[in-house]
Amino acid sequence: MDKSFLSGFRHRTFIQIRFKDVDKMGHVNNANHLTYFELARMGYFREVISEPIDWSRDGIILARAEIDYRLPVLLDDDVRVWCRIGKLGKTSFDFIYAMTAVRHDTEVILAEGRSVQVCFNYELNKPVEIPSSWRRKVLEYEDPLFLSV
Repeated sequence: MDKSFLSGFRHRTFIQIRFKDVDKMGHVNNANHLTYFELARMGYFREVISEPIDWSRDGIILARAEIDYRLPVLLDDDVRVWCRIGKLGKTSFDFIYAMTAVRHDTEVILAEGRSVQVCFNYELNKPVEIPSSWRRKVLEYEDPLFLSV
């Protein structure tokens, strides 16, 4: 794998593959990839945003999700999901993901993905601007070479 691919990523989440995730072919079912990306996204919020969020009032809505599957994920894989913010808009932001595992002493890409989140106020039932504290923390954390604002 080209190590430069991961150079923009700082945050990673280790994923424990569960037996129930695996299909009859011995591969993790493709539907689980979105769950793994969600785990990484929530880990990013805990680490980077690092503030109490009332998800029942002010939250985020997943507006789009894309996955490019590269290699099968296997039960015994040591999986990690790298994630970063790739684009920061007014009410929405993009997460970029790289799912990897170490095989034969080499980190390989299992899948790549992107998701678009929209900040949403459930009381007003409409999109709202990204909170200024979130924006500030993302700008402080992310490498500006890999972030579109």
